[in-house]
Amino acid sequence: MCVATNSADVEGDAMSRRGRFITVEGGEGAGKSTCIDSIRRHLEVAGRRVVVTREPGGTPLAEEIRGLLLGQHDGGMANDTELLLVFAARADHIARVIRPALERGDWVLSDRFTDATYAYQGGGRGLGDERIALLENFVQGDLRPDLTLLLDLPVTIGLARAAGREAAPDRFEREAAAFFERVRAAYRERAAREPERFRIIDASQPLDQVMARIGEVLDAYDG
Repeated sequence: MCVATNSADVEGDAMSRRGRFITVEGGEGAGKSTCIDSIRRHLEVAGRRVVVTREPGGTPLAEEIRGLLLGQHDGGMANDTELLLVFAARADHIARVIRPALERGDWVLSDRFTDATYAYQGGGRGLGDERIALLENFVQGDLRPDLTLLLDLPVTIGLARAAGREAAPDRFEREAAAFFERVRAAYRERAAREPERFRIIDASQPLDQVMARIGEVLDAYDG
């Protein structure tokens, strides 16, 4: 006996099995790494299978590209070269890590994604949004984060925190404060454009307050 299947039910069932894609964004010194570890634990306690990754990076090839992007080069790097390298790494990351994880029902938690490109290359480098949007659509198709946590704080505070790290600064971290002011402005503009996706977290607060606020956001989202 054949049983009729409602196409809307099938589509809804597929969406219920799909994982969720959460990204964490922010400028220098925002505390993303610390927060991501706590977010992972929070989601796992809630019964979610979590894949933690980062950009640029996330696959062996993308990590090699990350080295090119963050390293110092004689003569520097052209802005368009930087942009294309970012999306080359992202294409491999999406194909090998993000899409497969989401399709098997895992939740993907990424330290940065395309919003960082709009902020750093679009805002910081002054490339604007148009060519980034073209590459975004070409590389990602319909893939977009479901939830983005923007760790926001004044640039002066972020740079002071970053200066206290033991590791030598990378190519981006050596930029002047004006660059990071443009990055922050671009992030905040994107959050204003997409309030349904973004949650702005005041990262200038003590860590326990930051994490408490993130926990509230996650509980509301996953409730």
